[in-house]
Amino acid sequence: MEKFIGNVFVDADACPVLIKDEINKCSQVYLFEPIYVTSFAHASNTEQPGRWILVDARPEEVDMYIHNHSKKKDIVVTQDHALASLLIPKGVYVITPRGKHFQEDEMERVLHERYLSAKARRSGMHSKGPTKFTKEDAKRFHTVFCEILSNVEGN
Repeated sequence: MEKFIGNVFVDADACPVLIKDEINKCSQVYLFEPIYVTSFAHASNTEQPGRWILVDARPEEVDMYIHNHSKKKDIVVTQDHALASLLIPKGVYVITPRGKHFQEDEMERVLHERYLSAKARRSGMHSKGPTKFTKEDAKRFHTVFCEILSNVEGN
């Protein structure tokens, strides 16, 4: 197996531990060091694999760091739709912790749905929120993440 030469950035503030574990397993196979970006407010004192970048706790600091440091063929793990919409035009692969691989042709719809949901919440409507994260979500992530790594490595 050849070394993956791009970067893998992880929006670590809201990334489940199961997914961080999957990323660390894949990093041993594809020979990359994941870059976990988190705010000081979410930082851990425990020793964890990968390179950890700590940023201010201000809103969007993690997103801005990832946006400013990612380049074409890098991979970003985030569930932030707005960040995904900024990264995809740069040629960055974006995947959610649940294994959703964002595509450029769907971003307008995704952002519109996000806008409508926010508008509904502001008007007092309450949604159930996301479903509980499952092992099946982690398996889906692993499959899609490895597929992206394999495809990027082959290019």
